[in-house]
Amino acid sequence: MFPSGSDGPRTTRARWLPAGLVLVCGALLAVLVSATAAAHGAPFVVDTAAHAWVLDHRPPWLADLAVGVTVTGSGVPAYALAALGGALATRTDRWPGALLGILALASAQVPRIVLASVLARPRPSAGDWAWLASGWAMPSGHTTTSMVVAILLTLAAHRTARARWRPVLLTLPGVWAVTVGVSRVVLGMHWPTDVLAGWLLAACWAGLAALVLLHRRRKTGPVVSTERQRP
Repeated sequence: MFPSGSDGPRTTRARWLPAGLVLVCGALLAVLVSATAAAHGAPFVVDTAAHAWVLDHRPPWLADLAVGVTVTGSGVPAYALAALGGALATRTDRWPGALLGILALASAQVPRIVLASVLARPRPSAGDWAWLASGWAMPSGHTTTSMVVAILLTLAAHRTARARWRPVLLTLPGVWAVTVGVSRVVLGMHWPTDVLAGWLLAACWAGLAALVLLHRRRKTGPVVSTERQRP
């Protein structure tokens, strides 16, 4: 038994994981953002090469499929999925949980919008787009949004899924989010590094959110255990 207010080894290890995620992904994001700012938003060689390859190998059916995927990664569908993830993750109090999921997704949009406005990176030429787009390029909004939603849905699956379906339900949200990010490049509306920045930002958000939850659990844990010991 560890003293009240102190951390056991298990809690300490649990805190190091999200902290490490924030440090690593935050450092990578900082390098990417700095390099983009130094280039005044110009695409990198890997961006132009991948973009050209996509345009040369994008049949109409693939563009249509990418549109069908990409529309699920933002707006009403994304917030509806975030609400579902929040409601399932809380197990009880479904409506407050749904609201919490919506607020969690909204909290990730603030740094994304600020970062995109500061960088002001132009998108690829509008003539290359296979769908509609608006706003600055980096970080990709659909990419960030879908990955944050995937994290919420994965948490919900971890807490509610039965053993038989758990592996599938834990995998599907991440696969969907990655597909949404790839669809942005396939549709010609983002450079690959825009998508990478969105994934890194979502990873930083996940790590910070985990640290907040662990801190909250640490503060409320001793109170709960004391109440259980009362006759």
